[in-house]
Amino acid sequence: MPVTKSAGGPQGAVDLKLDLRYPPKSAKRLHSKDSSFWDGHPSESPGLEKTTGITAFQTLVHLVKGNMGTGILGLPLAVKNAGILMGPLSLLAMGFIACHCMHILVKCARRFCHRLNKPFMDYGDTVLHGLEASPSAWLRSHAHWGRHIVSFFLIVTQLGFCCVYIVFLADNLKQVVEAVNGTTNNCHYNETVILTPTMDSRLYMLAFLPFLVLLVLIRNLRVLTVFSMLANISMLVSLIIITQYIAQEIPDPSRLPLVASWKTYPLFFGTAIFSFESIGVVLPLENKMKDARRFPAILSLGMSIITALYIGIGALGYLRFGNDIKASITLNLPNCWLYQSVKLLYIVGILCTYALQFYVPAEIIIPFATSQVSKRWALPLDLSIRLAMVCLTCTLAILVPRLDLVLSLVGSVSSSALALIIPPLLEITTYYSEGMSPLTIAKDALISILGFAGFVAGTYQALDELILSGGPLTFSNSTVFIQ
Repeated sequence: MPVTKSAGGPQGAVDLKLDLRYPPKSAKRLHSKDSSFWDGHPSESPGLEKTTGITAFQTLVHLVKGNMGTGILGLPLAVKNAGILMGPLSLLAMGFIACHCMHILVKCARRFCHRLNKPFMDYGDTVLHGLEASPSAWLRSHAHWGRHIVSFFLIVTQLGFCCVYIVFLADNLKQVVEAVNGTTNNCHYNETVILTPTMDSRLYMLAFLPFLVLLVLIRNLRVLTVFSMLANISMLVSLIIITQYIAQEIPDPSRLPLVASWKTYPLFFGTAIFSFESIGVVLPLENKMKDARRFPAILSLGMSIITALYIGIGALGYLRFGNDIKASITLNLPNCWLYQSVKLLYIVGILCTYALQFYVPAEIIIPFATSQVSKRWALPLDLSIRLAMVCLTCTLAILVPRLDLVLSLVGSVSSSALALIIPPLLEITTYYSEGMSPLTIAKDALISILGFAGFVAGTYQALDELILSGGPLTFSNSTVFIQ
């Protein structure tokens, strides 16, 4: 499997999250076509040491960077929606539960690999065989729907990421352009900047559309990895600069509420689970390790680092800017070229990442569509579908140009299903016939119920906020920095 970054999701370091989510047939086709691109070869057995593949440290790096995307930039606002105490505690709990669900998926996949003598099993295959092992005859007869459901949520998640990216690109570029006349080299001299009004943020989204179309027409995964490397570097540099800034001159935290209103908590849930939704990366990473027996420990360590980073960025960002925190913390940075360059770097990184996130739904939809027509029409249909899909993501972004609501909506709708609802149910269907303790069944049921409650509440609250706002809003993208 590939070892370039994800989503996960959402969010972010993206190629890894992508590679892990290929549907079975598409994955096999890609692997055979681009086999020299991958580092190493599939494992002969998931529990045996391999002579080729990635080391434990490389696995840890890929796992961490697979979570560093736009989601982390929205966490300070998410903490505001939960409270300065409730937010970090909730992030800690969600990190623990998300990690546990990843371990469940790995355990079930290993179980079926050994039982069916297969070298590797992806998320969709694991759910398929989990339903086939269910004691329910109805579930066994409809097991193929398990793979379809996973593919559906992967498509929704990845296209949702693409919508988030378009809104992010427009908001940050709009802010840089409007404040360009007042941007200085002095990052310590704070003054109110009179912005130069420009076009609506939705017009910025349309301006990005031609570039996005050109990017998604690239069908060679090897070419896309060049963009992946560029995205990784620009995002890493930007995140380091952001972190050192928000850690300075933190005001008195006593003015911030420990627990926010329960009405805004669902928005926190959606944004947080959007950030944690990297469950797709775990199976390919395990398959790529030289010694897959060490993967559970690496997974726990990696998720601990990720959770600590999320809590740190989320809490520090909210402490630094308080109630003035915006949907992306980049929109709160001061009006000097150092921090304006952070926005430009992230724009470059997200623009490159768009093509990588787009690759997953394209590889699920396009092979099925082109198989229905003759070879003569395969290429025109391929390009037409790509054009239609990128226009769809741009249209959806224009209809909902609020970054905070898009993050919460995508996280609540699809990320909660993939990360919290499906894995516990998969464990029950896999092991129930072999005997499970009532405590384990209760634990799995509780996690799925909580995930479903977050799915319903988060989706409802995000849609309600959009309706109450009277439709699409234009962001007040100000680079004004006020202490």
